[in-house]
Amino acid sequence: MNVKDIVKDNFVKFSHATEGILYYNVDVDGKTYEFPVDMNNKQDVGNGVFLKEDKAIYFLRWIRRSLDSDKFIQI
Repeated sequence: MNVKDIVKDNFVKFSHATEGILYYNVDVDGKTYEFPVDMNNKQDVGNGVFLKEDKAIYFLRWIRRSLDSDKFIQI
């Protein structure tokens, strides 16, 4: 799956949180995928604001990491 196809003109939606990890969903080609954002890594997230729904391009960093580590899963 190409990361560019995931983020272009697309949105992510917050799903749930557990143990300091936020989980977001993104729809791609009629399928829904989930990926994590680790809030425990303060150097990575800094003082960022994580909205219920936001542009997918803002989450490119975490989507790319999830793809590379097989944590970008279809739900």
